Amino acid sequence: MSHNGIRYRQDKRIETRTGYWRLFQTTSVLLALLPKLLAQQAPGLSTVVPPAALQLDIPHSYNPIGAYRASLVSQPNLANSPRLDDLIRNGVLELSLDDAIALALENNLDIAIARYNIPIAKADILRTQAGGSFRGVNTGVVQNTPGGGVGGFGSGSSGAGAGGTSGGAGGAGSGASGLVQSTLGAGTNVSSYDPTVTIAVNVEHFTEPLSNTTIYGVQTLQSNTTNGDFVYSQAFPTGTSFSASFINSRDTSNSSFNLLNPTLNSYYRVLVQQQLLAGFGLGPNLRFVRIAKNNQKISDQSFKLQVATTVTQIANMYWDLVAAYEDEGVKSHSLEFAQHTLDSSRKQLALQAIPAMDVMKDEAEVANREQDLTIAKTTLEFQELLIKNALTKNLDDPILEAIPVRPTDVNAIEQANDSGPTEDLIARALRDRTELLESYIDLDSRHISRDAARNALLPQLSATAFYGGTGLAGLQNPAQSIASTAPSNFGGAVVNAFNNTAPDYYLGFSLNIPIRNRVAKSDQYRSELETRQAELRLQQLKKQIRIEVRNAQYALLQSKARMEAARKARDLANKTFSITTQEQSLGTGSAIQTLTARRDLGVAESALVAAMTAYQKAQIEVHRAVGDTLDFYSISIESARTGIAPAGTHH
Repeated sequence: MSHNGIRYRQDKRIETRTGYWRLFQTTSVLLALLPKLLAQQAPGLSTVVPPAALQLDIPHSYNPIGAYRASLVSQPNLANSPRLDDLIRNGVLELSLDDAIALALENNLDIAIARYNIPIAKADILRTQAGGSFRGVNTGVVQNTPGGGVGGFGSGSSGAGAGGTSGGAGGAGSGASGLVQSTLGAGTNVSSYDPTVTIAVNVEHFTEPLSNTTIYGVQTLQSNTTNGDFVYSQAFPTGTSFSASFINSRDTSNSSFNLLNPTLNSYYRVLVQQQLLAGFGLGPNLRFVRIAKNNQKISDQSFKLQVATTVTQIANMYWDLVAAYEDEGVKSHSLEFAQHTLDSSRKQLALQAIPAMDVMKDEAEVANREQDLTIAKTTLEFQELLIKNALTKNLDDPILEAIPVRPTDVNAIEQANDSGPTEDLIARALRDRTELLESYIDLDSRHISRDAARNALLPQLSATAFYGGTGLAGLQNPAQSIASTAPSNFGGAVVNAFNNTAPDYYLGFSLNIPIRNRVAKSDQYRSELETRQAELRLQQLKKQIRIEVRNAQYALLQSKARMEAARKARDLANKTFSITTQEQSLGTGSAIQTLTARRDLGVAESALVAAMTAYQKAQIEVHRAVGDTLDFYSISIESARTGIAPAGTHH
């Protein structure tokens, strides 16, 4: 299966190169140079073009028509990154911890899912800049990759819940970690800040039989009306609304009493309204924008936490793979020695130098070691499957699924160092933990909502002023003896509307006082309670982080002690095995004693592997608790966002 996998990938690369060279077959010169170019190509050079950086931000266009066209998001790329093929050598996926982290940044689906939350948050900002309410962003951490769980306290699937699923006032009633956030975004109504243009054009023919000819002079009135209206309206964050109207009409009828037929009317009006109490100022009117920007900051921090969580998970899985790989070697060596002892015993039995009972004991030992090796091999295969699943977007290829994984950082687990004084780690954690940063931002959003809810308690007092003018024009009705002084064309009507000959102006105040005001009072007081609740949650989170750091430090010290004890036990078992082997060679010891000593050595070696792995994972947990996982592995958030890991090492 592995040989077929190598041949399959070699064939695919040759096919790719052939496709490139066909572009140059139009000239005989390049055809002549083609063998030389192939000969000069460095062996092992990958011809796979690296994937383009993932771009999910909402596209911006200066084309005014673009605002009315749908912006589509391309289908997710479910192909594994070329780095995976480059790491397959001789039918084996040779994997270092740095390679595993790089593959996770490029292929892990947990990170790929969380990557969409960033442009979703940016789209929310665009919505609120137009006066719309925020829809909220997801602040949880995706942990759907099987294996390699993240330890510690409070490392669940959700982060700080500022606007987590709530769109605005009246949204979801509860947030993350038991926090209530139903008043997030509460306050007065916010009008649209995008200008709106309304154009209405209509033509009407109206016929009406009349019972009295005194008014119109005819028994059946027939009229034709053409209207052309234009209205521009816009609101501003100060609580100001503005509108400008330009209304025009053309009326004709069969009435002989009209002075002008057709009659041309033109009217304009400019209106300004300002809120003076509730809804006044930038605070309540820009709260959606400010909360949406805070949500974007939380989304950025949440993505950073997602990357750190996934990297922690991948590191744990990698060392589980290392442990399974080493344990399989230990079990294999134990079986080899047991099989060698059995072969020797059978030869001695043939010479009648030992009883048959000794051979039967050796056979039982071989059976036990075969069982142990089978368990170790299946455990290793499962760990290989887990890490390949975590480092790929697509595992449907049966060849890739069957390829074994060989960890290359096997000895690195013995190089772990202590992490430093606990108080220094706590100070760093309180400075760097993304959960705390999210909580601070969330608390700021709650303060914004609280201030807006206080403003909404005030009565609504608005000042309205408008100024307009009317213009009239039309042709003289021949049936009328009175001479008309109105201009005859539409241009004259427009001039009369704007020359202040027929002005229309207004100034007024409107006061709306809700008696008892219980709805606004309830929202305001509830926002106060939710803010105080979030402050307590922040303090609780600080205490929790302190406990996490200390717990991680204690676990590190304990795992280090276990590792030292396991190393001493391994050394002692090795010495015992050497002594029994020497005694057996001198004829003073038995094969059963040597076999028992070898079995004890295998148990001690497996225990040492488990202890060393636990120590390495305790180091990983310390970095998670302190919040410096990304710095420790030299991971760039920008590369995680684009889904392209740098070519260099991470650690």
